[in-house]
Amino acid sequence: MNILETHALKKIYGTGDTAVHALDGIDLTVAKGEFLAIVGTSGSGKSTLLHMLGGLDRPTSGSVTVDGKDIFSLKDEALTIFRRRKIGFVFQNYNLVPVLSVRENIVLPVQLDGNTPDGIYVHSVIETLGLESKLNNLPFNLSGGQQQRVAIARALAAKPAILLADEPTGNLDSKTSQDVMGLLKVSGQKFGQTIVMITHNEELAQMADRIVRIEDGRIVVRG
Repeated sequence: MNILETHALKKIYGTGDTAVHALDGIDLTVAKGEFLAIVGTSGSGKSTLLHMLGGLDRPTSGSVTVDGKDIFSLKDEALTIFRRRKIGFVFQNYNLVPVLSVRENIVLPVQLDGNTPDGIYVHSVIETLGLESKLNNLPFNLSGGQQQRVAIARALAAKPAILLADEPTGNLDSKTSQDVMGLLKVSGQKFGQTIVMITHNEELAQMADRIVRIEDGRIVVRG
């Protein structure tokens, strides 16, 4: 079963001779529970693609279907709600709320949606990511690797249909990057989570189930 599909996805900036085809007809499918790495150099279109997959930006043409829903058929408010419920994000810069504790950061997306966090599930996520002793800490008291683990826990807490990771180890040293990637992979397997990660790091990409390479807005290699 495919949890994510794109069809003829295009994103064009500008018009005429100065038009930039950031995405030039992307067809992609991701199976439920799969860990997919999208690799490419800077400017290849991988970040633009991730933003489209997550509904953070609308395409010029084409479609993105997440968990059976064409997300760009939704109006902005409905898309925001769908994104909050169905898509988890892990960014390079962590994006934690500095005045909230680790525990509060993790459950924040669920509470913003007006729901009560699944305590047993959230505890299992926290335990898997080794954060039990850090729950009352504020983000500035954590290392980069610990902050990224909190960001992963937060993304998993709402049980999203898909987790999108944007260069999740970009601010970490090589040893911490390997540790975080290992935890991301283990978490995905344990909780049956579909993960799509973009990275320029070929070594880290090898930890995924499948690798897709993008160049000049087009997929050139499919794993």
